[in-house]
Amino acid sequence: MISYLPGHWSAAAPVAAFVSVFAGAIGLPVPAMPALIVIGSTLVALHSPLLLLATFAGALAGAFVGDAVWFLTGRRYGYRVLDRLCKVSLSPDTCVRRAGGFFEKRGVKLLLISRFVPGLSLVAIPIAGASHTEFSRFTLFDLLGASLWIAVGLSVGMIFYRQIDGVLAMLHQFGIGLIAVTALCLVLWIAFRWIRRTLLIVQLRKNRITVDELSLLLANDPGALIVDVRAASVRAEDPFVIPGSRMFDLTTAEHELAELPRHVPLVIYCSCPNEVTAAKVAQKLTRLGFANVRPLTGGIGAWRDAGRDVEAIAATL
Repeated sequence: MISYLPGHWSAAAPVAAFVSVFAGAIGLPVPAMPALIVIGSTLVALHSPLLLLATFAGALAGAFVGDAVWFLTGRRYGYRVLDRLCKVSLSPDTCVRRAGGFFEKRGVKLLLISRFVPGLSLVAIPIAGASHTEFSRFTLFDLLGASLWIAVGLSVGMIFYRQIDGVLAMLHQFGIGLIAVTALCLVLWIAFRWIRRTLLIVQLRKNRITVDELSLLLANDPGALIVDVRAASVRAEDPFVIPGSRMFDLTTAEHELAELPRHVPLVIYCSCPNEVTAAKVAQKLTRLGFANVRPLTGGIGAWRDAGRDVEAIAATL
């Protein structure tokens, strides 16, 4: 194997592993898994079990430190932190609802596999903190899940090191260094995620309903249905709904949703400011035959910000 890595990059593998995995864990747009694969491929030529162990330990430390930041943030601020994630994350807002549903079913054990699902770990970890998971249990399952994920990344790099080395050799012939390739891939990845998210929001914007429009609808059409599609864990943290709302957990209530009347106005809302979750649900219900489904712009937060009344969930039961 011929190394095309600059300088002493190979010897600095533990530091590179820590930085890339930590950056990914705290939510920066860094492709941590590809970085681990490339790092793993460079370790083959060094034939150093100690360096491999140090690299694994560096990556594991980066994963745990980054995860602990989000866990403690969730512990301190509760589910409110998810609203912030909706605003800054390049992942679709549906990941918040999906992570909430998965966590309710599997608990902290979700952390064993969450890193293998893009965007899931970043949301599942603050949910674990907001759910008052014991720090010792979080530590155990987070370390186990991170260890498995890191082992897969390094192993793939070590197994396919010849192919990776061939790609690096080809790039070297064109005068393109690894750092330039990494930067280009990072830019392209961010651009792809941003464009996909923007196109989704633009596509669904025409179907949304504003707070004022919803108030007018409720005044003129008492038969209109309002459906709260937040995860049950989010409702537990914020036990209030728009008056008259019906509540559904979309991971288990598809049958109940299918029984709703098809031809009455149906307004869907969630907690994310970008309401992509509600918009995706609206699309799904439209495919099921509902004639007039619209997501609420800004979700329940916009309803509150406009000074509209909310009611306790207990009052709706």
